[in-house]
Amino acid sequence: MNDAATSERVPMTAAAQVIAAPAAGDAGAAGVWRVALSHPGRLNAMSRAMWRQLRAVFEQVQARADVRCVIVEGAASTLGEPAAFCAGGDISEYPLFRFDADQLRDFHEGDVWGGLAAMQACDVPIVAGIAGACMGAGVEIASCCDLRIAEPAARFGAPIARLGFPMAPREAQLVAGAVGAMTARQMLLEAATFDAHEMAQRGFLSRVVPAAELQAQVLATAQRIAALAPQAARLNKRTLRALSAGGHEEKWPAAQDGSAHSAIDLIADIGFDPYAYADSAEHREGIAAFLAKRKPVF
Repeated sequence: MNDAATSERVPMTAAAQVIAAPAAGDAGAAGVWRVALSHPGRLNAMSRAMWRQLRAVFEQVQARADVRCVIVEGAASTLGEPAAFCAGGDISEYPLFRFDADQLRDFHEGDVWGGLAAMQACDVPIVAGIAGACMGAGVEIASCCDLRIAEPAARFGAPIARLGFPMAPREAQLVAGAVGAMTARQMLLEAATFDAHEMAQRGFLSRVVPAAELQAQVLATAQRIAALAPQAARLNKRTLRALSAGGHEEKWPAAQDGSAHSAIDLIADIGFDPYAYADSAEHREGIAAFLAKRKPVF
C-alpha cells in the first residue's frame, strides 16, 4: 500500500499520483490509512492515470485485513496554490481522447468508473477530509466515501456544462444518490456550486469544522471507526451497499405484506449470509466484554 507497491501495478508520474500510506506518523492511528489525491499545479485534478491508480489502491485496501479505515484527502501543494480536495478532471489531457466516442466510452466506463467502482466495492469505511475545491471528479470521489467532513471554504459542484459535455450516466447516478436529485440537477443544469454549509444542510456532509481543525477531526473520526469491530464495519458496509443499490437508503421499499421484511428481502440475493458472523471471535468478544464491563479487544 505504499507508493512503491502501488507503482508496481499502475505507472505513476512525479506530478500526478494517488498516494496511499498508513497514518503511521499519527499517534493512535493503527489501522488507519491515508489516500491522497496529488496533482500539484492542477488543484489535485484527476488525470487518467490517477483514476487507474485509485482503482489499484482500493483493490489493495479491500484485500488487506489490517486496514480498518481509510482517509481520502487532497494532497497539500508545494506550489503555493490554494488547498483543494480535487478540482475535477485534468482538462489538459481531454483532447487526447474526448473527441472520439469509443475512446471517450473507454475513459469513462473503464478508467473513471473503474476507480469509483473500486471505492464503492470497498468494505473498509472511508472518510473524506475536504478542503477547498471539490468539483466534478472530486464530487464523484467524495460520493463514494461513507463520511464526509469539510472546512467552511470548501466548494462543491460539477459545472461541466460550461465545458460542453454532460456527466457520464453511471457517474450521474452516483452523484445524484449522494447529493440528492435536486442538488444534482442544479449542479449539472445550472452549473451551480455550493459552499460547505449548504452541502451540510442538504445532507451531503457529515459536518463542517474550522479549517485549522479539519485534519485532526478527520483523523479522530477515522480512529474511532478503527477502534471498533472491523468485521461489523465491513458487514455493515456490505448491507448498506445492497440496500442502497438503485436508490437512496431513505427510500427503501416496504415489504409487499406491509411487514418489516423489506431490508432482508433486498439483500437475500447479494451473495453473503448477513448472520454468518454469529460464531465469530469478534462477535463473542464484543458481547463478553460488555458483560464483563471491560473494553473489547478487536
